[in-house]
Amino acid sequence: MSAVDSRLLFAWLEVTGLCNEFCDHCYADSGPKGTHGTMTAQDWLILIDQLADMGTLDVQFIGGEPTLYPSLPALIKHAHERGLGVEVFSNMTHIRTELWDVFGECGVKLATSYYSDTAEEHDQVTQLRGSHNKTRANVQKALALGIPLRGGVVAVRDGQRVQEAAQDLTALGVGTVGGDRTRAFGRASQGAAPTIADLCGHCAHEKCAIGPTGDVWPCVLGRFLIMGNVLEKPISDIWGGSRMLDVAEDIAAVHGDDVQSCTPPQFLPMCGPCGPCVPSVGHCDPREVDSAATIASPA
Repeated sequence: MSAVDSRLLFAWLEVTGLCNEFCDHCYADSGPKGTHGTMTAQDWLILIDQLADMGTLDVQFIGGEPTLYPSLPALIKHAHERGLGVEVFSNMTHIRTELWDVFGECGVKLATSYYSDTAEEHDQVTQLRGSHNKTRANVQKALALGIPLRGGVVAVRDGQRVQEAAQDLTALGVGTVGGDRTRAFGRASQGAAPTIADLCGHCAHEKCAIGPTGDVWPCVLGRFLIMGNVLEKPISDIWGGSRMLDVAEDIAAVHGDDVQSCTPPQFLPMCGPCGPCVPSVGHCDPREVDSAATIASPA
């Protein structure tokens, strides 16, 4: 089944470009100077309705740091009411009491990035002093509250304690620990233009991403491939439309059948040739599914 013929089962909703961290490898190029974009809370509510009406199963709220978006609780509640599974990808440093309550009430799943078992190294990556202690404490709180949480360790620097970071998360009780390398997008590209060859090849297959200005991308990394804008037309018109067909053909022309193998990267919860899975499944690599926790070797 081609990307254009597939159903839209999963959507990343990037509600803000604002983040309290400033990681060198951030694919979204978000940070303290980011904004919430031009999508209003009402625009997001309308989009959630459109996704639900299309039969979408799951959404993941991302950023930036989505917990900094004031209307996130309302969006989560609405998505839950419409029968969508919800995951929030957060750096876990800034979670208000209201959000903890909503997470529990709406069956939200959480995902987070973790860079080292030492505060010094983790904070050097995030460029936010104290971020390691806050993230680790909130990971413990989420698990204590019974909120499902998966962790991802990205190899950013030579000699980074990625294995120790994964072991630390596992010791805390995190059942699924994925790993990934730095991807050459956003700040990690160091000014180089993004290319389709840098993508995994599964983009737009049963999934898409919507950004803070309403742009629709084939995935969170493929934001240079705009398929439409939900402020101009409904997502149901964009999905399967002529521009999406063009983007899908461009991706296929580069990757063909030579797409990357299925792994559980920390920010791509359901990319893989075997399904693909949605966040509620969690671990989508059939070769590793029996493993309680995995971590990719640094590239």
